[in-house]
Amino acid sequence: MRAIQVTRFGGPEVLVPAELPTPAAGPGELLVEVSAAGVNFADTHRTDGSYRGGPKLPLVPGVEVVGRTPDGRRVLAPVFTGGGYAEYVAVPADRAVDVPADLGDGPALALLVQGLTAWHLLRSSARMSPGESVVVNAAAGGVGTLAVQLARHFGAGRVIAVASTPAKRELALKLGADVAVDSDPDEYADRVRVANDGQPVDIVLDSTGGPTFAAALQVLGGFGRLVSYGTAARAGRPLVDPSELADRNLAVAGFWLVPAIADTTAYRAPLLELLDLAATDRLSPLVGEEYPLAEARRAHEDLLARRTRGKLVLRP
Repeated sequence: MRAIQVTRFGGPEVLVPAELPTPAAGPGELLVEVSAAGVNFADTHRTDGSYRGGPKLPLVPGVEVVGRTPDGRRVLAPVFTGGGYAEYVAVPADRAVDVPADLGDGPALALLVQGLTAWHLLRSSARMSPGESVVVNAAAGGVGTLAVQLARHFGAGRVIAVASTPAKRELALKLGADVAVDSDPDEYADRVRVANDGQPVDIVLDSTGGPTFAAALQVLGGFGRLVSYGTAARAGRPLVDPSELADRNLAVAGFWLVPAIADTTAYRAPLLELLDLAATDRLSPLVGEEYPLAEARRAHEDLLARRTRGKLVLRP
């Protein structure tokens, strides 16, 4: 079968087309003929060797697919051990979810890693209550575009989108944000306070890290929550002073999807909710560019250069 294989850690240049044996489904697995594989920012960390858990070489990247099982089911499934950038992959049978017939591959893929992340950031980590103010950093990204919509759907009092360009900020406004501001860390806190009518905010969702993380702490009000779910800035790890948190009763949480959905209930129920919202046009997953499988390198280059919006898809 055709696949993308990584035999050495590095940048997008290490994503090399290869011919590999078709996998066999083991006990508790389903063999899926892949019609589309999702591309995630975490895939760039896997291929450069920086992903938590220490990925082993050689590897086939890709942790989410839509495709057909031998009995004809069209399913969406994760494969967190990797293998999605290929024509076939064996997936856990208990994690394969049927895709509504009128929902495309791209929107379905957007709901697995990014959709579940956005859902759990708001529901499980931030424990958002109706009426609270929510700041979504990287609001034009895969998680951000869904978090903006879900925050509105869950009853946020004010949704503040943070993004790097006017076009990205305009997109966030179209998706339901009340206001959108520039993401430059300099004077970030001032811009966010102005966007919240001069008041501190309740929740910040951050995947950038670095100076943005530090600035986000400054804009939280009493009992505010900052949820960190990535370090896209690839800056050093921020230091958090517990006494500074205590001064305003702040909470800082970290989020990683893999352990969050180890419990099947935390995986299946939210995903079915998201699929239903999308199938009934109450949630609009944003799909970006589609690439042939052989152009996985270009997909990673575009993602790292911030040239993309929404879900990126590889087609075998």
